[in-house]
Amino acid sequence: MKKWLLAGSLATGCLTSSIPLAAEMKILGIAGSSRENSYNKQLLGEAATIARQMGATVTIIDLKDYPMPFYDADLEKNQGMPENAKRLRSLMINSDAIIIASPEYNGSLPAVLKNALDWASRSEDGESSREAFKGKKFAIMSASPGQGGGARGLVHLQQIIENIGGEVVQKQVTVKQAYKVMSGNGPIENAAIKQELKQEVQQLVTSKVPEPSQALAK
Repeated sequence: MKKWLLAGSLATGCLTSSIPLAAEMKILGIAGSSRENSYNKQLLGEAATIARQMGATVTIIDLKDYPMPFYDADLEKNQGMPENAKRLRSLMINSDAIIIASPEYNGSLPAVLKNALDWASRSEDGESSREAFKGKKFAIMSASPGQGGGARGLVHLQQIIENIGGEVVQKQVTVKQAYKVMSGNGPIENAAIKQELKQEVQQLVTSKVPEPSQALAK
């Protein structure tokens, strides 16, 4: 894993946004929706722009470009891991951190995203594997036309990620009634959303700031 750079004061924990925070850090961006002009793809794109401004290298993928069968133990045994599952898993393994923007479907996460995570939690030898998750930070977020902003889906997404060994940052952006503040494509103009995203991305790209020593505290 690359060495992460911190900006700001150890005594206060303040971040200086003018200094790159994530030099040489590799981030993978995944949207839980395969729909064109998805609010969550737009949300992911804005988060990626912010991460790049902080110095990170960001790769965004579309799950529509990674079609794979639903996870099936018999299929895995007889045919091995599908090629697109291998590609996705490799991208996750070779990333330092991951951003996932996902809509909420019936109070949970979409099947296409859950299935991708299920395959990524397997090894090419057909065994359970945490390699694509362990030791990695995840920033998760959601935009929804409903009043909840997709928060219920993020609860399930966080449980899955942490169960497989990933660490989800505390800040989670949710955008309710997204049709009022987002277009589904292009940059996000809403200043409040952009500020919320900046706070979440900062948590993703920075290591935990050490608590000040007693001497510094005095």
